[in-house]
Amino acid sequence: MRKSISIHSVRRDFIGLDTDYRLADGRATPRRYLDSAASTLTLRPAKQVADELLCHYANTHSELHFSARIASHAYDWAHAQALTFVQANPERYTAFFAGSGCTAALNRLARALAARRPERDVVLVSLMEHHANDLPHRKHAGQVIHVPLTGQAPTLGAVDLVETERLLEQYAGRVNYVAVAAASNVTGIVNPVHDIAALAHAHGTWVVVDASQHLAHAALPISDTGTAERELDAVVFSGHKLYAPGSPGAAVVKQILLEDHEPDEVGGGMVDDVYLSGYRISARFPDREEAGTPDIVGAVQLGAVLNVLQRIGMEPIHTAEQALLRRLLGELSAISGVRVYGDLDLERTPRLGTVAFNLAGLEHGLVAAVLNDYHNVAVRNGCFCAHPYVRELLKPELWALDLDLDTNDAATLLEPWQGMVRASFGLYTREDDVEALLAGIHDLLARPDHYRALYAPVADGNFVHRTFQAPAESLFDPEAALDRALARLGTTGNML
Repeated sequence: MRKSISIHSVRRDFIGLDTDYRLADGRATPRRYLDSAASTLTLRPAKQVADELLCHYANTHSELHFSARIASHAYDWAHAQALTFVQANPERYTAFFAGSGCTAALNRLARALAARRPERDVVLVSLMEHHANDLPHRKHAGQVIHVPLTGQAPTLGAVDLVETERLLEQYAGRVNYVAVAAASNVTGIVNPVHDIAALAHAHGTWVVVDASQHLAHAALPISDTGTAERELDAVVFSGHKLYAPGSPGAAVVKQILLEDHEPDEVGGGMVDDVYLSGYRISARFPDREEAGTPDIVGAVQLGAVLNVLQRIGMEPIHTAEQALLRRLLGELSAISGVRVYGDLDLERTPRLGTVAFNLAGLEHGLVAAVLNDYHNVAVRNGCFCAHPYVRELLKPELWALDLDLDTNDAATLLEPWQGMVRASFGLYTREDDVEALLAGIHDLLARPDHYRALYAPVADGNFVHRTFQAPAESLFDPEAALDRALARLGTTGNML
């Protein structure tokens, strides 16, 4: 029987939580990591599983020596964890690993689905998508139509179901699939993906869901009711956003979408036989979808994370995060000079632990730099690889800027203002992390001129301190780290 574990026993067991940095004012403090929407920290027990596997490492696709047998079994186990995590029936769905995030799987699906139904030349893509779930469809579909969101900027909500249905009817017989994020990487707003699936399936349309920003925060079953009409046809996600940096991306896909068509990528491991005159594709899933030597260790590390999350249960994880999210949204909304993006009514528009905001009169790059340099709060700024969505949220503010947008320098003039600051949670985020962020925001708003004088603007809307410098190599030098490792082995003197 699988042993259950509590959220409290795990949430501090992540690599890097105790990392200290020296700040611009001379203090050395632990970082407050609020950049989990970009990449999460590493769950230590899962990393330990991967490290233990390395003691037995070999390639898969063999059973005749111990190590290959172990590697094959562990890799199969990782696939099973992905299927179980989203409650997908292994007789109808397959799980495969690809690339270093969801991008590779989404590109492969875009190519495969376009080839499977070329007569259906339209793809509906939500306005809030990360580039990973937008650009592949633009490249491979005949026509991409962006589905609008509810509400008005800057308080836009989730995907508009009425407009989704209208577009499905307008392009009846032509829509191949709908591509939609389960949750936004900018605002954390959750989309009603199972409702979208029901609408799409009524028109013979598939649904491809990017769950990269969802699965670390809340459960996402293939079907929320167990019925076929509300099933998601494909769910993709990124291991580096699921406490397994270095692991591959993953896809859970209905087999019927992939079978009877040659896989997009060919090579070793996905064929049953090869002749001088041709080759015979394997019918086995997931082998046929995973040409070449897989990232066995990374996949097993990701599988271990998924197993741990199932042992904890996603409900307590979601409940704990929602309490932090409500506090942060409530306090930010009460601060004069802070604008929070997206619909703030959590009953009408559910969110996960990602919040985008700006401070009045302060560029997003300046805010992020000060939070880092003086408060050791790690947040991200910019457009977060979701440029159309961010611009839509910012539209009223950009229109209000007293800038001549017809000049050749328009893009440069807009750059410092065409972005946001984003704070995002992980399983390890605590009350004191939120308090540190709020303290930094209050400090910035109380002394904007003081901080502005300390920084100079640079490219891409960012800012650098005029006197304080902390170059990456001074904080971590890979070659110096290697020298230390070799010195511990007593082999440094033999390297020349």
